[in-house]
Amino acid sequence: MSSSASSSRTSAFFAHPLAPYGWDTGWEADFAPYAAAGLLPGRVVRVDRGRCDLATAEGAVPADTAFVTPHDPLRVICTGDWAAVDPHGEPRYVRACLPRRTSLVRSTASDRSEGQILAANVDHAIIAVPLSAELDLGRLERFLALAWESGAQPLVALTKADLVPDPVTLAHLVQDVETAAPGARVLPVSATGNDGVELLAALVTGGTSVLLGTSGAGKSTLANALLGQEVMEVQAIRDVDGKGRHTTTTRNLLVLPAGGVLIDTPGLRGVGMYDTGAGVDRTFPEIAELAEDCRFHDCAHESEPGCAVQAAIQDGTLGHRRLESYRKLQRENQRIVAKTDARLRAEIRDDWKRKTASGRAALRAKRGNAR
Repeated sequence: MSSSASSSRTSAFFAHPLAPYGWDTGWEADFAPYAAAGLLPGRVVRVDRGRCDLATAEGAVPADTAFVTPHDPLRVICTGDWAAVDPHGEPRYVRACLPRRTSLVRSTASDRSEGQILAANVDHAIIAVPLSAELDLGRLERFLALAWESGAQPLVALTKADLVPDPVTLAHLVQDVETAAPGARVLPVSATGNDGVELLAALVTGGTSVLLGTSGAGKSTLANALLGQEVMEVQAIRDVDGKGRHTTTTRNLLVLPAGGVLIDTPGLRGVGMYDTGAGVDRTFPEIAELAEDCRFHDCAHESEPGCAVQAAIQDGTLGHRRLESYRKLQRENQRIVAKTDARLRAEIRDDWKRKTASGRAALRAKRGNAR
């Protein structure tokens, strides 16, 4: 293919109405069978009670999700999904979702050890950590584990940096967070003063970003600064404890002016692990690396002889807080995996019992008809 033909094809692709939402040649190829069936591609920008809004080449389209509501909660349609929707009709229906490139999942609060998908096809996970309260590095590490496990690149935004006017104190806070977030960029930002916002916007240009954090972390204010307009409602936090109410109640996907899209999420009260073994290792890479030099491959890093992790604790190269946080997340992850395996085994057993009973009933009916 000539360079002029290639350039013409690239220009035509970037002129696609869905290009601002992340549509690319990969999604186009994945969607080809649905296009052949006459369906319309769209990106899910909002989900609410069995219905969703999609951005399509025809504009915003509301659609019913009844045909893509599986038993598995991790496969329900989610903000950020690419979907195939009816080209016309009332109501319109989502007929299928394209396979996800990444998915951000946390554990639900139920006893069924199920996962809850927060956002799909995300490239950057922006974790908002407010400097208006004491740093909770353990909670940050939970968010980081979820982000790394999803396949997204985490970024830590230290919001409300204007509340720390002393540059030396601010530098120390940044350093503390960098120690807890190896591999992630840490940026102090002040949405009200627009400090650091342009750099953050440049880092996430062209991809899909999701904003994560607790209520009162300044996510909606930061979202407005990145979007360049007052799109998200902002509420004041309580002075007594620094906590805020849920400003965002649904997950909304919005186009960024510099390119790319942003998914804002409600504040998360709990950050439960859901099969995040690899994410925990990515969050604590120094411990995972030290563990390779332990004498025993199943070392618990407690009192075993030849433990490289304990040796690092003794010589001060590894902090006690990091090791305790690592152990806590590992134990929690192991519990949720064990509960999930038990639940799946029970579901398979129940399904087998139902099929066996159905087969027996069919056999009895067949024998009765034969008589």
